[in-house]
Amino acid sequence: MTTMESLIGLVNRIQRACTVLGDYGGGGTGDNAFNSLWEALPTVAVVGGQSSGKSSVLESIVGRDFLPRGSGIVTRRPLVLQLHKMEEGTEEYAEFLHLPKRQFTDFALVRKEIQDETDRITGKSKQISPVPIHLSIFSPNVVNLTLVDLPGLTKVAVEGQPETIVEDIESMVRTYVDKPNCIILAISPANQDIATSDAIKLAKEVDPAGERTFGVLTKLDLMDKGTNALDVLEGRSYRLQHPWVGIVNRSQADINRNADMMLARRKERDYFDTSPDYGHLASKMGSEYLAKLLSKHLESVIRSRIPSILSLINKSIEELERELDKMGRPVAVDAGAQLYTILEMCRAFDKVFKEHLDGGRPGGDRIYGVFDNQLPAALKKLPFDRHLSLQSVKRIVSEADGYQPHLIAPEQGYRRLIEGALGYFRGPAEASVDAVHFVLKELVRKSIAETQELKRFPSLQVELAAAANSSLEKFREESKKSVIRLVEMESAYLTAEFFRKLPQEMERPVITNSKNQTAASPSPATQDQYGEGHFRRIASNVSAYVSMVSDTLRNTIPKACVYCQVRQAKLALLNYFYSQISKREGKQLGELLDEDPALMGRRLECAQRLELYKKARDEIDAVAWVR
Repeated sequence: MTTMESLIGLVNRIQRACTVLGDYGGGGTGDNAFNSLWEALPTVAVVGGQSSGKSSVLESIVGRDFLPRGSGIVTRRPLVLQLHKMEEGTEEYAEFLHLPKRQFTDFALVRKEIQDETDRITGKSKQISPVPIHLSIFSPNVVNLTLVDLPGLTKVAVEGQPETIVEDIESMVRTYVDKPNCIILAISPANQDIATSDAIKLAKEVDPAGERTFGVLTKLDLMDKGTNALDVLEGRSYRLQHPWVGIVNRSQADINRNADMMLARRKERDYFDTSPDYGHLASKMGSEYLAKLLSKHLESVIRSRIPSILSLINKSIEELERELDKMGRPVAVDAGAQLYTILEMCRAFDKVFKEHLDGGRPGGDRIYGVFDNQLPAALKKLPFDRHLSLQSVKRIVSEADGYQPHLIAPEQGYRRLIEGALGYFRGPAEASVDAVHFVLKELVRKSIAETQELKRFPSLQVELAAAANSSLEKFREESKKSVIRLVEMESAYLTAEFFRKLPQEMERPVITNSKNQTAASPSPATQDQYGEGHFRRIASNVSAYVSMVSDTLRNTIPKACVYCQVRQAKLALLNYFYSQISKREGKQLGELLDEDPALMGRRLECAQRLELYKKARDEIDAVAWVR
C-alpha cells in the first residue's frame, strides 16, 4: 500500500471511529470534540440536481450497483460512503454503522437496506431527513475515499412533499459544502446548458474561487448529434481551479439487465479512446480517473491539514486526560489499604510489561527489528561515497597538509578523513535509541490497556503512564550518551595496527653510479605520488577502516541500547513512581482510586476517546513522514 493510500485510509478509519464513538451526524447528540475532529478532516460531498447522474457516478467509482433508483427524489438522507481499499483477491463486502456486526456481500441487499433505513426515519413518503446513513465498502477495486451523497437539488415541490422542500434540500446540502474542508464534486449533465446547472450555481456561491470544486460532466453520450461538451471540459465555458472530468454512465438498458460494472468501466474507457471529440482528453476522462484524481487531491489536502489536525487531537487529548484525572472513587477507607491496592495494580502492570519484552506477549520483537533491520539499513545509507570521493579526499588531504605537502603518508589527512566519516555514525546511533524508546512507550501503552486491574481506574492509568514515560525519557537520555560515547571513542583513538597491516607502497629501486654514489631512481609510484592513484589508495584505506568501525558499532550500539533502556525498563520503570506514591496522604491516594458510579459510563467513553486520539496521533505521525 502506498503512502497516499495509507494516509487516506487512516483518515477513513478516524472518521469511522468518530461516527462510532461520537455519534457524528445530524440528529445525534454526539460529542463536540469528535464532531470537531470529523469536520477538520476533508470529505467529498457529491452535489447535483435530481437525475443529473449522481448515483451512476458513485456506482462507477465503487464498481458496484448498490444505490436505490427511481424517478423524482430518491436520495432522501445523506449517505456517508467510506471506501476502503483491500488487497487483491479479497472478497468485497459492505457494512452499515447501524448494523455493525453484519457484512453484506450481496449488493442488492445493500440497496434494499439503504431504502429500508431511509424509510425508517422518513417513512415511505417523499420527506427528507438530515440524519445520515453511514456505509463502508471494502473492496480491492476502489481507492481510499470518503464521499457524501446528498439529496438532489430541485426547483419545485411535487405532490407529497412540503412546500419548503426546495429550501430544505439546499439548506441540508449547504451544511456540508459550506465547511472549508469539504471538497465539492459538482455533477452536471452534459445534455443541459452548464449555465443552468444547480450544482455549479451552489458551488460558485460557497466556493467562488473554485479551489475546492471538481466539475463532473455526465451523459456525454446522450448529447445531440453534432454537438460536444469541449467548451466545458476544456474550461472555456466555466473555469475551475481543477480540471473538469467527463463521465459516461451506464445506459438504462444496461441498468435494467444489471450489466457488470467492470464491463461498464471498460466500455467507458473505449468510448473516450475512440471518440473523435474527446479522444485527446481520454487519459483524463472517466470514473476511474475521477476516483484517482480525488484520492490524489485528498492526499495533498490531508498533508496540508496535518498540523491543524494534530493540534486538535493533542488539545482533545489534554482535555480528556484532565477530565479523567478528576474521576475516581475510593476502594478503601484507610491510606494503607489504598496504597496496597495501588501497588498491587502496579505489580500487575509490571508483569504484563515484562511479558511483552520477554516474549510472553507480542511487541518485544520489534526491538530486535530495530537492531537487525533499521540500524544496518541506516548504516548502509551513510554518505561515505560522497565523503570519500576523489575530489573530497584531495581537498581534505590538501587542507590537512597546509603549505607544506606530506612527505610519505598524509597522516593528518588520514585522521581528518576518518574523523569526518566517523561523525556520520551519530545519526544511526541516536536513531536506534529513539526507535527503541518508541517501542518501549508503545509497550507501556499496551500494557496499561491490557492490565485488567487498571481498567476501573483511568486516573491511575494516566499517572502510571506519565511516570513510566518519564522514566523511559531518562533511560533514553542515558542511552544516547552511551552510544555517542561509543562513536566518540572510535574517533578519539584510531587503531594504528589496522594501518600497519595495510600493503605498503613499493620501494623505489636504488642505482649506484661510477663513484659508488647511490640514488633512488624515478618510478611510477614516485610519479604518481600526488596523482589520482595515490588519493584513491587513501580513500580505499579509509573506507576499509570505516567499514571495520561500522561492523563494531553495529554490534555495540544494540548492547548499549539494551543495557541502558530495555534492562533499566525491566528493573526500574516505576521506581520513581513508587517513591512518590508512598509519600501521598489518604486523600491523594483516594483521588487515584475514586470511582463514582454515576460517572462510570462517562469515564468509559472518555477512555475510548483518549485511546482513539492517541492512536490517531501516533498513526498520523508514523504515516505523515513517509515519502
